[in-house]
Amino acid sequence: MSNLEHHPVTYLDISAEKAGQRIDNFLHTYLKGVPKSHVYRILRTGQVRVNKKRIKQTYRLVVGDRLRLPPVQLQPLLLPILNTNHKKVLVNSILHEDDLLLILNKPAGMAVHGGSGINAGAIESLRVLYPNAPYLELVHRLDRETSGCLMIAKKRSMLRRLHTLLRDGGIHKQYLTLVQGNWNPRKTEVKVSLRKNVLQSGERIVRVCSDGKLAITQFHIIQQFAIASLLQVQLKTGRTHQIRVHTAHEGHPIAGDNKYGNKDFNQQMRQFALKNLFLHAEKLVINLPEIDYHLTINAPLPAKLQQVLNNLTQI
Repeated sequence: MSNLEHHPVTYLDISAEKAGQRIDNFLHTYLKGVPKSHVYRILRTGQVRVNKKRIKQTYRLVVGDRLRLPPVQLQPLLLPILNTNHKKVLVNSILHEDDLLLILNKPAGMAVHGGSGINAGAIESLRVLYPNAPYLELVHRLDRETSGCLMIAKKRSMLRRLHTLLRDGGIHKQYLTLVQGNWNPRKTEVKVSLRKNVLQSGERIVRVCSDGKLAITQFHIIQQFAIASLLQVQLKTGRTHQIRVHTAHEGHPIAGDNKYGNKDFNQQMRQFALKNLFLHAEKLVINLPEIDYHLTINAPLPAKLQQVLNNLTQI
């Protein structure tokens, strides 16, 4: 196939910079242009070896590991073309940038990465915006319809540090959300385990499950409206769709949530000009004393969500 680049058997020695990553995540980055399904296939069939042994996709690379990669074919990378408006939105969305980290106030509706019919997400677009940046990687994810603080590491060492902090609950992540009905002020914490499932369609759905992964969310009421409550939310764990599932489990689904929400309530909220999920990542606090790095970032609530709150105060 003339339009594909052949990639021969490769041997890699894992340095300290690459260590600590899961093997599947490392391969997704190293083998850019190879479909994820193929990456998992070569892992599952033992074609990828570490120190001459088969490994699982969850294996974390260690300094000194010798990695064998089989021949694969790389599709040429097609970088997205950013029009003037897209570039302007991205530039205006940057909340903070230094040598180690970039923080974006991601607009609702923008995917964090391409795939599933999306040509380019935030990370691919940023790589076009920064063509000379040697390294740009997502630190975490936000749902496509969620707005707010999104961390992008500019160095592998920073990505590793932040992943450790995230695993240990060391990053303060604060959200604003509007939920159905009057939230009980005594309900300040939800501690309910969750399990992620993938449907046949490929859609991810998360359900409450006693033998799932522990998930802890803390809630504080900011304002009560006639039909809804504005809540400040702190994530103590970082499970997929955690806030959305926990609020729905408590009987107060998020306004505009088409997956876990209430259709009648969502319809009602359209009268107040709500067109998207009302979930906004408003604040990040990062402390890395070992490198004297301390950062507090606030992302202002999008004007469209603020307008919804203004409309609700009229009833």
